[in-house]
Amino acid sequence: MSKVTPFLMFQDGTAEEAMNYHTSLIEDSEIKNIVRYGANEAGEEGTVMQAVFSLKEQEFMCIDSNVKHEFSFTPSFSIFVTCDTEEEIDSLYQKLVEGGGALMPIGDYGFSKKYGWLVDRFGISWQLDLPK
Repeated sequence: MSKVTPFLMFQDGTAEEAMNYHTSLIEDSEIKNIVRYGANEAGEEGTVMQAVFSLKEQEFMCIDSNVKHEFSFTPSFSIFVTCDTEEEIDSLYQKLVEGGGALMPIGDYGFSKKYGWLVDRFGISWQLDLPK
């Protein structure tokens, strides 16, 4: 085994938009590779056939699925971010929750200084933590 990588499947053609948005919010993040569907291929031309991006050096793969499924993202799988400052967690939470929704509003739940769990506008679940 050479690698284990989280994989995100988008069903609404927003993989590239989501990658651009997420890499713009988190330092040391980048889109590493995008392969797009071409004319007369299985997916909609120009959408993401397969891509690799990283958030704080953690690599992810993603696609725009050309097959519609009965499922989408679930909060039971989330991206957990350990923040360094209160300003950082507050700013990131506000940006990510916009167009999405809070699962646990940002606050002090006793196990950390500040914590929030949300779903962003793309349906991806995030847990943000500011340790004590």
